[in-house]
Amino acid sequence: MLQQQINRSPDLKRLRDEGFEIEVKGGYLIVHHIPYVNANREIKFGKLISSLSLNNNVTIKPDNHVINFMGEYPCNNDGTIITGIQHSGQLNQALFDGMVINFSFSNRPANGYDNYYEKIARYVEIISAPARSVDKMVTAKTFKVVADNEDETVFKYIDSNSSRGNIYQLNSKFKGQSIAIIGLGGTGSYVLDFVAKTPVDKILVFDGDDFLQHNAFRSPGAASTEILNMHMKKVDYFTAIYSQMHRGIQAFPENVTEANIDLLKAMSYVFICIDSNSARGMIISRLREFGVNFIDTGLGVNVVEDALIGTIRVTLGTSVKNDHIPNRIGSAEHDDDDYATNIQIADLNALNALMAVIKWKKLCGFYQDLKHEHHSTYTINTSQLINEDTIE
Repeated sequence: MLQQQINRSPDLKRLRDEGFEIEVKGGYLIVHHIPYVNANREIKFGKLISSLSLNNNVTIKPDNHVINFMGEYPCNNDGTIITGIQHSGQLNQALFDGMVINFSFSNRPANGYDNYYEKIARYVEIISAPARSVDKMVTAKTFKVVADNEDETVFKYIDSNSSRGNIYQLNSKFKGQSIAIIGLGGTGSYVLDFVAKTPVDKILVFDGDDFLQHNAFRSPGAASTEILNMHMKKVDYFTAIYSQMHRGIQAFPENVTEANIDLLKAMSYVFICIDSNSARGMIISRLREFGVNFIDTGLGVNVVEDALIGTIRVTLGTSVKNDHIPNRIGSAEHDDDDYATNIQIADLNALNALMAVIKWKKLCGFYQDLKHEHHSTYTINTSQLINEDTIE
């Protein structure tokens, strides 16, 4: 990924060709071996770290002029700090693999930087000038090659969104996970949309139905008439879309039954997005046996006085708490609501999926969770959100 990324971006290639030790990782440009003087008038070496603005994995004009630095605060040759680039106090913000942002600096040209060569060269000039005045042999241009790291990503292009927000280290909490999504109807398809944007290792999707015209109106994106005429399986339709972004999606064009449920034993989390209570009951029972965490979604809608009312539900089952499940998830095949007749609304499906995915991200430690609720409901007409079955 590193050399391909550099070769396709003229500004990065110029930095490398001129001898800078550059590395591209997780949406960041890292420039190693930057000489500077510390407060004790010693020559040290730090790292410049910049988020990357990309389009199709090729750099575009940097979206900001700020740069991050790993090391002590750079000083003049007399040990006084370089004040012209002051931007923040000491940060000590961990990124990944021992990489830490200790400080951020600001040097802003009138029209910003046109490319990353200009940005890096300018900061190196400012930070390294005192070190070169002490020892003219020190340089950031070592011509050392930083080895490729092909390990790393399940994405087909760099997650530059996380690097722009400096939350790459938080996204690492999803790595190594295997996720299953049972049902790719209205809610399940939105769950896939959100989960596919995280670096989980695997996403298994299960649904035996075809993707038909009515599905297009309660799913993310917009299907063409040509696609609808193909009568594709839902899992094949959505896998084709999201595999353009995520490498780990596996499609199972079948419903989850006793015959294949053992596939869920190795899952980290399972999202249940189906409207058959008999199937739901069997799946939950077996997941409890397996000790696999699950998040069950539900939506009930009725027409009252020429308007829709209803409730969205998310129920969590974990090895820590699952005694509430029989009281929260019904056993009747269908409640008496209009959802049972396949009236679904995309915004409610999306909200149901969002509640489920946010709960999952809380479990992973991505979002702070102070209540550890295992059952949440949102009532549409009163805008009431209730969290119950909490662990204090």
